[in-house]
Amino acid sequence: ALTAPSVQANLQETIIAIKPSIVVVGTFSQLRSPSFLMRGTGFALGDGSVIATNTHVIAASLDAAQQETFAVLVRQGDVLHRRNATLQIADKDHDLALIKITGPPLPALKIKPPAEIREGQSVAFIGFPIGGSLGFSPVTHRGIISSITPIAIPAGNSTQLKEKSIQRLRSGSFSIYQLDATAYPGNSGGPLFDEETGEVIGILNMVFV
Repeated sequence: ALTAPSVQANLQETIIAIKPSIVVVGTFSQLRSPSFLMRGTGFALGDGSVIATNTHVIAASLDAAQQETFAVLVRQGDVLHRRNATLQIADKDHDLALIKITGPPLPALKIKPPAEIREGQSVAFIGFPIGGSLGFSPVTHRGIISSITPIAIPAGNSTQLKEKSIQRLRSGSFSIYQLDATAYPGNSGGPLFDEETGEVIGILNMVFV
């Protein structure tokens, strides 16, 4: 399998190393114009044929009448190539999904051990925050991990508890990274990564306005 470098580097070198692993996630249909519609960002893992993204990025049902399928756009130099994709796993509770793409494998990013991640750590993330308006060019933002906190926070009293909150409390909480950074809807599914090693720390999935 191909892997992106994880040696110590500055941010400029890290961006160059991980860009080939970043894809545009969307749907494709020959019966509409435009034929490709972006839904979010994704990145290669494992053997390079598996793309990680958010469940909410691929959540909308495919239009059978339009012969719609999942697809990704892969950039090679100045050229974008479309790859067909199929859904492998969708974890709605953690908003994570894996899709498998056709064609040659991409350089796979590595996962950073959670025990090595600290509040206040400088991080960066890459994706397509404004969609295809600039030609699907990956954009990188920087920030810090401002807090590591449970995603399920009990309400002040029972009247504030909603069904979704109760279900999450029953199924068990998990921690999320709150970022001091600027992100946009198109960043959904993109990797949050260590600036020096390029190792993935998390996946962008939520923006508070």
